[in-house]
Amino acid sequence: MAETASANKAMIYKYFGAKDELFDAVFANRVLAFVDEVEFDAADLPGYAGRAFDLYERYPNTLRLTTWYGLERADGKLPAIVESNIAKLTKIEEAQKSGQLTTAYSPLELLTEVRALSMSWHLHTPELALVRRPSRARCREIVVESIRRLVSVD
Repeated sequence: MAETASANKAMIYKYFGAKDELFDAVFANRVLAFVDEVEFDAADLPGYAGRAFDLYERYPNTLRLTTWYGLERADGKLPAIVESNIAKLTKIEEAQKSGQLTTAYSPLELLTEVRALSMSWHLHTPELALVRRPSRARCREIVVESIRRLVSVD
């Protein structure tokens, strides 16, 4: 891999130490890029889910990194991720208190569902991927509408 990147393997280890540290640095960088690119608006979680869906379409490696991180770092505590999650949960709670979002679910439950649905069309098993997938636009529409229904105030 170092050769593919035209990088010196010894220098990579000098700057990052072990492979785990290199992975954490790459993942943290991707998370920060995601946060910068995908505006989070707690009052518009359907729109956020749609924008996240779009990013996963453009950068499928983001999901690969996220999946690997979840598998390998179950106790992970990267500051960039912790800060991003706390900020999102706080904004969701504020939107709930102001009556903009349902209170049927906790902020953590809502954020978990938004993340899961925005990733859902990109995380198929190979066998399910063989079934004719709806158009990209229809997949996005399903994600956005599902979140709209989930968060609506009854």
